[in-house]
Amino acid sequence: MNKEELAREIYRTAHLTGVFKLRSGKESNQYFDKYLFESNPTLLAAVAEHMAPLIPAGTEVLAGLEMGGIPIATALSLKTGIPVVFVRKKAKEYGTCKLAEGTDIQGKKVCIIEDVVTTGGQILLSAEDLKRYGAQVKDVVCVIEREQAGRTNLENANLAFHSVLKMDELLSAAAGA
Repeated sequence: MNKEELAREIYRTAHLTGVFKLRSGKESNQYFDKYLFESNPTLLAAVAEHMAPLIPAGTEVLAGLEMGGIPIATALSLKTGIPVVFVRKKAKEYGTCKLAEGTDIQGKKVCIIEDVVTTGGQILLSAEDLKRYGAQVKDVVCVIEREQAGRTNLENANLAFHSVLKMDELLSAAAGA
């Protein structure tokens, strides 16, 4: 599946119409449900195929952010052979009390994996958390770059940001279908 076909399929699968309450509290007649493309094995494999070349050389661990980054990071781990960790928004308060579940990140070059980036706020928080646990975090790779603000915020924090698709590419692909 080429990049334009991937964009068209993601849009076709995840774009919904109806009445939806947004996180902001506003109502919208359109909604983009990213979990619909993440739960589709064919699309998830195609996403991993397109993301794999964006993983920086020397990456030792892929860090999938809760919750949408986890299936993407898992698919990428299967594709690349790079170990994966599953990053919580907050370290659990029982058992191992871990922030990142999976392989050890101490002293390792970790690449954060996310599904959709709008402002990058959670990525910035998680990157700092991972660094406190000893990870070397310099790179972020996502499937969809929703807004320029995310790129700007991440780059201002000295994180290299790579995306497979921008939202306008999804919209263009859908319009051209």
